[in-house]
Amino acid sequence: MALHDLTDLNDMHLDVLREIGNIGSGNAASALSTMLAKPINIAVPKINVLDYNTAVDSLGGPENLLVSLLFTMTDDVKGMMIFLLQKDFAHMLINTLLGSDLKSFNDIGEIELSALKEVGNIMAASYVNAISTLADLRMNISVPDICIDMAGAILSVPAIHYANISDKIIFINDEFSAEGQNASSQVLMIPDMESLDKIMKNLGLDQ
Repeated sequence: MALHDLTDLNDMHLDVLREIGNIGSGNAASALSTMLAKPINIAVPKINVLDYNTAVDSLGGPENLLVSLLFTMTDDVKGMMIFLLQKDFAHMLINTLLGSDLKSFNDIGEIELSALKEVGNIMAASYVNAISTLADLRMNISVPDICIDMAGAILSVPAIHYANISDKIIFINDEFSAEGQNASSQVLMIPDMESLDKIMKNLGLDQ
């Protein structure tokens, strides 16, 4: 039976998404570890299907300022992916990657945004590769659009563009730790339903 909405996902479908999240998060942690030249640990990611308002609340409320990288997914799997970094995590990444001593997050400029784009590219690719490998599907992602904005404004973009697909999103919460410091990031995935159906069917879930 074809999937028509994210509310059609059953426990088996969610288990598949958790496995994709586990592999994607593990790949992302390895990539981060290489980039930062330090060991990065990651907890088992929490994966839920949430409506937009609940997702905003889970991100710290509509006025919480985040770094957002928005990707368009193409080829066999179409849709949108949003990679979110909390401010303290982004601040730490910038100082480590650039060897700088940025005192305030408000001092971020073009060089710092370019560095965060590169981090986002590599980490988003970790999830894309997990889906592509597991489901044997071709996937590509666009060059990301990056912005620093409030959670409510960020999530209004997929809410408007994908209103005809679903009023819910796949919400992956990652908790990283390095040298006694903890930080979180989130991956929001909004595949079109035909693409999600392909993923599940290729993984043997036709029901």
